[in-house]
Amino acid sequence: MKRAIVMLSGGLDSATVLAIARSEGYTVSALSFDYGQRHKDELAAAARVAEHQGVTDHRVVRIDLSAIGGSSLTDPSLAVPTHAPTEIGRGPIPTTYVPARNTVFLSIALGLAEATGARDLFFGANALDYSGYPDCRPEFVAAFEALANVATRDAVEKGARFKVHAPLIALTKAEIITRGTALGVDYGMTHSCYAPIAANACGRCDSCVLRARGFVDAGVPDPTVYADVDGSNGKR
Repeated sequence: MKRAIVMLSGGLDSATVLAIARSEGYTVSALSFDYGQRHKDELAAAARVAEHQGVTDHRVVRIDLSAIGGSSLTDPSLAVPTHAPTEIGRGPIPTTYVPARNTVFLSIALGLAEATGARDLFFGANALDYSGYPDCRPEFVAAFEALANVATRDAVEKGARFKVHAPLIALTKAEIITRGTALGVDYGMTHSCYAPIAANACGRCDSCVLRARGFVDAGVPDPTVYADVDGSNGKR
């Protein structure tokens, strides 16, 4: 039996990664994080996605990264930035970057893998349609995999080889949506917004803009309900 740990935020990308891991025959433990994020709606989305995809082992780890600060996702005093689609990925890394978040999350995923006998870690890093985060780049994935294979008892004493999978890293958002749709992902269950308004997506943060553009480019209807802040009646 192949076992894998899949980091499941409840967003579009992680829901697709979960479907990919399951399609490859892995028995999955899904791992979500309550890390002090302002967009906690994603945790409910993660639970919906896990149940819909038949995952019976879904764990939520609580770790308060708001104690560190430095990100508009964990510090309510910092505004979540909004950008035009052409501006995303240009200029400095935005304030939605959470310092060392993926390093922390993958470390916990690695610990769970070692404890459960899994050797494969999956997460939704993407290096194309993204906001420039350094911990979503191929160099980071390779470096963490190298770390996993020198920092664990199973690697040192048993010769285990851990593999970090980032199957979306070279895909556009449209390609991700196309792949997930073919695998039966229900994107209406997912939540991607960084600054939801009454549980609806804001439609203006980087994550919303990338998501909306991806559905258009993929030619797939967007199931997202957006906050009616501009007379659009909750749809884009």
